[in-house]
Amino acid sequence: MIRLAGINIKKNIFILYALKSIYGIGFSRAKLICDLSNVDYFIKVKDLDVLKINKIREKISNFIVEGDLRREVMLNIKRLIDINCYRGLRHRKKLPTRGQRTKTNAKTCKKIRKLLK
Repeated sequence: MIRLAGINIKKNIFILYALKSIYGIGFSRAKLICDLSNVDYFIKVKDLDVLKINKIREKISNFIVEGDLRREVMLNIKRLIDINCYRGLRHRKKLPTRGQRTKTNAKTCKKIRKLLK
């Protein structure tokens, strides 16, 4: 297995889809990384040579991914909770924060609230 950004990447899948397994890299960013490092989208990870892997590693290091991104997201949520804004209150109550309907939907959120009582 190849290790990129602290994640073990499977060898038998295309590099475009393998990059998506890294937190913070989606389809469009994976395509961008492949383009910048001059790697074909549909080459398997096991067929990459060391130079191409190093180019991909270098391009990934330009983005905030994995632990740093998770930490940043958690700090943003904590900041919202600390300043008592509406979204922070919704996060604190474990309810949907982006205006979704909760009268008939959001079953899992309500189950979690019942279990906590």
